[in-house]
Amino acid sequence: MMKHKNIFVACDTSNLSKIKRIIKQTKTNKLKIYPKFGLQFFYSKDGRKFLENFKNDFWLDLKINDIPQTSQSAIDSLRDLKKCKYVTVHANGGLEMLKAVKKKTKKINKDIKVLGVTILTSLNNKSLKEIGYTKSVNQLVLRQASLIKKSGCDGIVCSAQEAKMLRKKYKKLFIVTPGIRLPGDNINDQSRVTTPNEAFKNKVSGIVMGRSLIKGNIKNNIQRLIDHLNQ
Repeated sequence: MMKHKNIFVACDTSNLSKIKRIIKQTKTNKLKIYPKFGLQFFYSKDGRKFLENFKNDFWLDLKINDIPQTSQSAIDSLRDLKKCKYVTVHANGGLEMLKAVKKKTKKINKDIKVLGVTILTSLNNKSLKEIGYTKSVNQLVLRQASLIKKSGCDGIVCSAQEAKMLRKKYKKLFIVTPGIRLPGDNINDQSRVTTPNEAFKNKVSGIVMGRSLIKGNIKNNIQRLIDHLNQ
């Protein structure tokens, strides 16, 4: 059963030897674990080169958010990353940008899934007000989700707290939730967090885990995750 649960491990470092260690030590035949590379690694000199020759499926978390033409061109420049299976765009870029990215991605590699990112998990209703939004997190995520769906993108990234609401509305959508911590772990800079089991109870398709897995002894953390999921 656990094999059906997608676990994405956030490889948030620009240190290549650390990245290699994370990839090696998170390997297990009990879970489906994919590495997720964000801006920190992708922007580093070694990072881009490493991903070009990477032999396993991975998620490239770029949260592309620009005018449609620039966003399309950004996707075009990823065509050498043969094992990239997921790429993210931000819903804030609007419907036309989301459509443009999906169209270009399909052209360069039909196996890449485009995931639309909604309100970041580090934000809450107070921070949204500060930015100038008048709607709540839930209202905005619902609005963004309908844009992502309309654009033809393959899935949505949202916090587990909104995942339950989105799953009711979109039965078959690929929903991934970041801000996941093992019970008792520090929540750090996240505002809307939950445990892996709670997230999967909300019928998410996959979860993103960072510090809970890569801080300290990685193999022990993976075992903690397996034990937690077996509860």
